[in-house]
Amino acid sequence: MTDAFRCNAGDWVEIERVLLEPSERASGLPEDTAAQPLRAWVKGFALEGGLIGDEIGVETMTGRIVRGHLSAVAPGYTHTFGAPPAEIVSIGRDLRARVAAYRARAGE
Repeated sequence: MTDAFRCNAGDWVEIERVLLEPSERASGLPEDTAAQPLRAWVKGFALEGGLIGDEIGVETMTGRIVRGHLSAVAPGYTHTFGAPPAEIVSIGRDLRARVAAYRARAGE
């Protein structure tokens, strides 16, 4: 198996766990939603080795220990907040220049 399907203890991984089975879900949900379990995906450091689909434990960045089925090894982040507005792109560079100029004037 390739490393994309196997993890070792200490590897950055993602697990999937079922939070609520369909029978435990709230009433009033749309029928197609209510028929599915409520799932969560959690990223953390593997506590033991395993293959995709195996149940393993992870320690999250906040120190929580969570168990679930290994769903990804070395997962990335796929969220985005979109392209930054042009007005804020140069804020960091401009601020650093202003701080440097202030320190130069103050004799630091």
